[in-house]
Amino acid sequence: MEIKTLRYFLAIAREENMTRAAAFLHVTQPTLSKQMKSLEDELGKKLFTRHSFSIRLTDEGILLKNRAEDLVSLANKIEQEFTSLDDITGGDLYLGLAESCQLKYLAQVIKEFKRRYPNLHYHITSGDTEQIADKLDNGLLDFLVLAEYPDGRKYESIEFPESDKWGLVIPTNDPLAKKKKIRVTDLIGLPLFCSEQAWDHEIKEWAGASFSKLKLEGSFRLAYNGSIFTREGLGYLLTFDHLIDTSEDSGLVFRPLEPAAETKLFIVWNRYQTFTPIAERFLKQLRTTLQIK
Repeated sequence: MEIKTLRYFLAIAREENMTRAAAFLHVTQPTLSKQMKSLEDELGKKLFTRHSFSIRLTDEGILLKNRAEDLVSLANKIEQEFTSLDDITGGDLYLGLAESCQLKYLAQVIKEFKRRYPNLHYHITSGDTEQIADKLDNGLLDFLVLAEYPDGRKYESIEFPESDKWGLVIPTNDPLAKKKKIRVTDLIGLPLFCSEQAWDHEIKEWAGASFSKLKLEGSFRLAYNGSIFTREGLGYLLTFDHLIDTSEDSGLVFRPLEPAAETKLFIVWNRYQTFTPIAERFLKQLRTTLQIK
């Protein structure tokens, strides 16, 4: 199985049409069809179902697509790394980010770093730990920002200067908005929004014995999406402070939890990782900047 063949496969999956995919790849349609037939023969599985004007992936095709995207991304990253080895003015960085207002510190580091290395290109993948940790482990990312304590057996890390504070986002006209702080007893029986990761860890620990009385109405990986549902009165969002616009005209307010609940943020990298020159220099900048604050 060759990377080129996987690129062909992904183009077909994206275009859902053999003719358009062939045009995009600058190959003939018979050549593309032959490559896909060989790929199906090699794997022993049917990857596509063909309709009158489109192509759909089978379940096996969807599985291959998920794997092929990571493999092709890794191949692209390797190519870019070797291309940039002799570039003393820049290169490519790959970062996976959790949601946090503390990313301002990382942005400040990147801003200063880019002044020194104007040909720096950075690639951002956002999501919770479940989404992006595997990408770091598989070499697709150089650094990962985690909203939890990292596994010291696998990772080295730098702690961000502050902690993120948990609270509840509430519609302005809701009676609960009159409270200055939110206790677990205030949440019993209410429809709550939260990320699954936080619900199973931070919120469960904070709520203690009352956790079983809380109701997760819906889970959101992105706090902004949860805030839209909250504004429409569908529930209440548990999230970090400063992630959601709760200004006077937003229709929302933020109230901290009581007792206070905080989460540390870390930037981590694989303990035995081999860095490109630009990533090595970036790590030095991170140590200099974040560990002084």
